[in-house]
Amino acid sequence: MRGIGPFLKDAWQLTRPYFFTSEERWSARGLLVAIIAMNLTLVGLNVVLSFWRREFYNALQDKDWKAFLELLFFYRSTPSGLMPGFCEVAVVFIMLFVYSVYVNQLLQIRWRNWMTRKFLNEWLADRAYYHISLTVDRAAIGTDNPDQRIAEDLRDFTDTTLTLSLGLLSNLVSMFSFVSILWGLSGSIELFGIPIPGYMVWVALAYAALGTWLTHLVGRPLALLSFKQQRVEADFRYALVRIRENMENIALYRGEEEEAVTLRERFGAVIANWRQIMTRTKLLNSLTSGYDQVAGIFPIVVAAPRYFAGSMQLGGLMQTAGSFGQVQGSMSWFVASYASLAQWRAIVERLATFHRAIVKAREETNGGFEPTASADGNLRLNDVTMSLPDGTKLLDGVDLMLTPGHSIVMTGRSGSGKTTLFRVLAGIWPFGSGQVQIPPRSFFLPQRPYVPLGTLRHVITYPNPVDAFSQEEMVQVLRDVGLPQLCDRLDHDDNWPQRLSMGEQQRLGFARALLAKPDWIFLDEATASVDPEAETELYQMLKQRLPNATLVSIAHRISVASFHERRLNMERKAGKSGTLVASAVIPEAAGD
Repeated sequence: MRGIGPFLKDAWQLTRPYFFTSEERWSARGLLVAIIAMNLTLVGLNVVLSFWRREFYNALQDKDWKAFLELLFFYRSTPSGLMPGFCEVAVVFIMLFVYSVYVNQLLQIRWRNWMTRKFLNEWLADRAYYHISLTVDRAAIGTDNPDQRIAEDLRDFTDTTLTLSLGLLSNLVSMFSFVSILWGLSGSIELFGIPIPGYMVWVALAYAALGTWLTHLVGRPLALLSFKQQRVEADFRYALVRIRENMENIALYRGEEEEAVTLRERFGAVIANWRQIMTRTKLLNSLTSGYDQVAGIFPIVVAAPRYFAGSMQLGGLMQTAGSFGQVQGSMSWFVASYASLAQWRAIVERLATFHRAIVKAREETNGGFEPTASADGNLRLNDVTMSLPDGTKLLDGVDLMLTPGHSIVMTGRSGSGKTTLFRVLAGIWPFGSGQVQIPPRSFFLPQRPYVPLGTLRHVITYPNPVDAFSQEEMVQVLRDVGLPQLCDRLDHDDNWPQRLSMGEQQRLGFARALLAKPDWIFLDEATASVDPEAETELYQMLKQRLPNATLVSIAHRISVASFHERRLNMERKAGKSGTLVASAVIPEAAGD
């Protein structure tokens, strides 16, 4: 965990944009001012109730029935001024409390909405989400479980930040409001012959200081434990999600026992962390519970000698005890809020490290490839150096030009860099340098097509909107790629990543290409999960339906080569950068 200074700086950098630079800053400030005003009014009503209790207990002691009724339901003139009835004060108090909570929740959801959109935009911009997964730089630490950081940590940050900051403000105002009351009620005592005015204030201060020091001493490890808890909980949940996403593969491998071992290990980390939190919380609760119990009786014990000596009435004693409780409680805000502060610190650390990882990933993008549109329809690589995240060069200073109308098959041994070159052409690979020009109407088909959540109509048209194509076009492409059984299920919302086999998902990738009608189609082993006969049918279908499209295929199968006029082989020896070698399309070579 970072020091208190850097931590507070991180918290301020997370908080500041919404209230000072966002488009919602004025409404946010207005809501915040309204919440503060209502909370301060509640503090003022507590001051009024302090004097009300004094008069009420004096009325009980004097058995004054008229004063009793007036203080309950109407108003009464007292030496302290006109005292409202309890019912009137209670109604105002309840209304203020209800609406302060309501406005607080309104500000929370608006703030969370703004921060969520901001984090999502930064995470998705420049493909930072993808580049984060590739980086090996330690500066990008803290990128595990981005889903939890965006969904849960942002929710908890806005909630806890408002709760703690408003609680601190209310307690400060309450402390200063009741210190003057307690000072006047305390009188003076002599200690070793030295008169000490307002001694109850000093007792409250000493009591709170001792409790704060002990609480920090006992509870300090909770911040790190809370940080670790967020991570191990998310790791366990992610392992469960992985099983849900790969149920069939696990079943085919008979991998249930191995998965059970992994889940037990990850849940074991949750249990171990929880036991550490339990132990530390037990110690902290022992301290704070005892502290609170003693605080309830302590002021009465300290003030009792003056009451029994007849120098104050019962109302004065109760007001002294109540004022002491308010002052001591306000001074002990750190004690009462320690667990929340520890959790808040863990949340801030997780969000701050996540934000730094996004910034780092976007910086990496600036040093990578950003393909530009080719003006003449040719594909060009100019002085392209392609590297791995650790700096290993796969290609060094390569120049290449591919012309439309001549389909190319790219071959090479596994690990030579074919798929990485596919990513370079797509503009998503951040490691390397050089100029890449690709035709503007290009379409990329990866080996594992992405299947989003939603209806089958959305799955087929992705990433275009569902109304970008007609019903007839979607039905036709499903038939063309050999999926006629899905034609009547376009509006079904199903778990399509699990419902469809990998071969069917690859067929859907071809359906998307048919809908897009691109000039260039880049395929990275896009038929690896279908049988050779289906592979032939899919390539023939592309040739027939998109006769003007240029195909660039990465493949290991010999059969794929027959659908291309040219061949590029990636040759690379271990520890050295590779080269692209043009050669004839022959079956024996295509399968290297």
